[in-house]
Amino acid sequence: MIYGHDPRTGAAVGEALPETDAVGVGAAVRAAGAAGHGWRATPASERAQVLEAVADALTAHVDELWRIADRETALGEVRLRGEVARTAGQFRLFAQVIRDGGHVEAIIDHAEPSLTPPRPDVRRMKHPLPGVVAVFAASNFPFAFSVAGGDTASALAAGCPVVVKAHPGHPATSERVAEVVRGALPSADLLGLVHGLEAGAELVRHADVVAAGFTGSVAGGRAIQALIDERETPIPFFGELGSVNPVVVLPSADARAVAGGFAASLTLGVGQFCTNPGLLFVPDEPGLLDQLAAAVSETTGGAMLGERIRDGYLSGVERLAELPLLAEGKSGEGAWAVTPKVFVTDIAMFADKLPRIAEECFGPASVVVTYREMSGLLAVLDQLEGSLTATVHAIAPEEAAPVADVLRRKAGRLIWNGWPTGVAVCWAMHHSGPWPASTNPAHTSVGATAIDRWLAPTAYQDWPEELLPLELRDANPLGVPQRIDGHL
Repeated sequence: MIYGHDPRTGAAVGEALPETDAVGVGAAVRAAGAAGHGWRATPASERAQVLEAVADALTAHVDELWRIADRETALGEVRLRGEVARTAGQFRLFAQVIRDGGHVEAIIDHAEPSLTPPRPDVRRMKHPLPGVVAVFAASNFPFAFSVAGGDTASALAAGCPVVVKAHPGHPATSERVAEVVRGALPSADLLGLVHGLEAGAELVRHADVVAAGFTGSVAGGRAIQALIDERETPIPFFGELGSVNPVVVLPSADARAVAGGFAASLTLGVGQFCTNPGLLFVPDEPGLLDQLAAAVSETTGGAMLGERIRDGYLSGVERLAELPLLAEGKSGEGAWAVTPKVFVTDIAMFADKLPRIAEECFGPASVVVTYREMSGLLAVLDQLEGSLTATVHAIAPEEAAPVADVLRRKAGRLIWNGWPTGVAVCWAMHHSGPWPASTNPAHTSVGATAIDRWLAPTAYQDWPEELLPLELRDANPLGVPQRIDGHL
C-alpha cells in the first residue's frame, strides 16, 4: 500500500492506495491506446479547446488542490497556488502551439522534372507517435511536473494518450489531479494513472508504450533506460536528470547583489529545484566570501519533500564535508527538515577532486570555488559535466565572452546576471542540457517545443492531393506555416 506523508511531522496522511499490479498497468495502457485512436484524429483546433478546458478545470479546483498537495509536500499555499496556475498555463500554451500549426513542420517540395534525375513531389510533416506515452511524475513539483505536468500537456497536445506513473511522495494529489483532468477530456481513458515501483517498470516495458518522459534522479533515469534497453522494440526516452547549474561571477560583478541573490536562489523551496545553483565560481577578492557567508547565515532551512530525499541530502552534505564549511543557515522545522550549507575551496583543490566534488547534492547545499586567473577558471569549467543551466554575473559583456564560449557547450540555458531557479513556460524556453542533465539535449521538457518529443515525421511522395493531410495540401485550408520549395 502507498501512503502520503506530511513532511512536517513524518506521519502518514490520507487513505492508503494499492500499488498497481501488472494486470492494472496493462488495462490502463490498453484503454489509453484505444482512446488515443480518436484523439489523434481529432482536429488540432478541437484538441486546443480541450486543453483550455483542462486549464480551466485546474484553475477552478485550486482551492481544493493546493490543500491536498500541502499535506503531502509542505510546500505551502503561495507556492502551490502558483504551481497550479503554472500548470494551467502550460495547457494554455500548448493550445496556442497546436492552433498555430508550426509544430507539424509542413514542408512541400514540388516536382521538378527538369532536374537530373527528375525530382518527385515530396511533402513532409510530423504526426503524433502511434501509441501511448509513459510519464514518470516528479517529487518536487506535484502539479507542474506531475500528473498534469508539461510532459502530459505536451503529449496530449501532440495527439498522444498518456499513462502516468504517480510519484509516491504525493499519491492523493496525483489521484485528485487525474480526476480533475479526466473530467475535461473527451474520454477519461486518455489519461491513465498507476502507482508503485513495479508499476513503473511494467509501464515502460509495455509493447503499446511508444515513448517515455521522466523527471528525477540520475539513478532513476538509468533504471528506466535499462528497462527500455531490454524491450524487444526500443523507444525514445526523454529524461531530465541531475544538474549542478554552475554560476560564474566575474570581477566586474556587483558582489553584494550576488551574495543576496545566491542565498535566495539556493534556499528557494528548501533547495528542491533541478535548477538550484550547486556551484558558484567567484574571484579570490577580499570581502566577497564574507558577504556570501553573511547572506547564507541569514537563511533558514525547512522540511524536505520526503524522508528519502532528506537522507539523500544529508549523504550529499557528508560528501561535501571534505571541504571547509563557509557558512550555514538556521535549522529548519519539521520531521524532515534540513539546514542550508555552503562549502568553499580554491580552484586547484576543486580540480583535484573532480568529478566527484561536482556531483549534484539535491537540496540547499552548494560549493563556492575561488579563482585568480581566467585561464584556470576556463580550464575547470571545461571539465564540468552537462547542466540544465549556466549563469554569468558581470557588468562588461566583453569580459564574459570566453566564459560564455565554454558554458555554451555545457548547458541548455545560459543566464545573464540572474539566477537559474525558475523556468519560464514560453515558446523559446529550452529546459535540457548535456548528460547528466538530460538523456537528450536536443529536446526540452518545458516550453512550446516540448511537443516535438511526441511527434515523428512522414514524407509523402507523389501522393494524391485528396489523400494528403490538410496541412500538406497546396490550398492549405488550415492556414498552417508551410515551407514551399525552400521558402517559408
